[in-house]
Amino acid sequence: MRLRLDLAYDGTDFHGWAAQPSLRTVQGELEKALATVLRIDTVPVTCAGRTDTGVHARGQVVHLDLHPDVLAGAAGRSDAPAPDALVRRLNGVLPADVRVHRAAQAPDAFDARFSALWRRYAYRIADAPELVDPLVRNAVLAWPRPLDLDAMNDAADLLVGEHDFAAFCRRREGATTIRTLLELRWDRDASGLAVATVRADAFCHSMVRALVGCLVAVGEGRRTPEWAGELLRAAQRDPGVTVMHAHGLTLEEVAYPADADLATQAEAARVVRTLP
Repeated sequence: MRLRLDLAYDGTDFHGWAAQPSLRTVQGELEKALATVLRIDTVPVTCAGRTDTGVHARGQVVHLDLHPDVLAGAAGRSDAPAPDALVRRLNGVLPADVRVHRAAQAPDAFDARFSALWRRYAYRIADAPELVDPLVRNAVLAWPRPLDLDAMNDAADLLVGEHDFAAFCRRREGATTIRTLLELRWDRDASGLAVATVRADAFCHSMVRALVGCLVAVGEGRRTPEWAGELLRAAQRDPGVTVMHAHGLTLEEVAYPADADLATQAEAARVVRTLP
């Protein structure tokens, strides 16, 4: 059977999502906990989006495959449904900076990575002294200068759509940098923080933090909003674009189509894209 897990984590003390020898990672901790609870040697999982070192998640999604008897056995004498019992037992052995929120059987066609329609991230900045809260310092970037969100949104409008985001990505051999940026905007939340909402069908490595770095330069007045469009058209990394600190970034949500469309979406997502 295929099982879906929804989880959250504080990325501060992790070397990113992906398992790495001798390094503490979210995948490594989750797979270790699953092996302990399910009493099997290995439990490989696939996630919706690999987060970098220091990046957090509220809405990460993973899938794994296991025999129904293994899941039932992990529930022990609990009267709760087996997936609910698994959540309780996982949270009993996971470290405090990782929590599994839900577990449920998923359709066979569900793929946490390729079936996703979009991922939504938030980047939070405290750009005034009175906004800097030491209690959330691991999830909010403290910035020493005020930001003009109107100018940042003018620049953001130039980046929305399907484009080659090579100017904002670290290239990987054989990988495309074409993505569809569905939403990019800045707002003030109830406390006054500057919050970027960044939603796309997929992201390149460091793309979100590079987009934020570009827009912060505009918000400070060091660059004009038009500069963002110029960078995009140039389609190559510019040393003027700062990749922002990881700790301000959180994966908030991943969306999926109806069950009947999961396989079609996964197939489409595997196609290497080109622009007309």
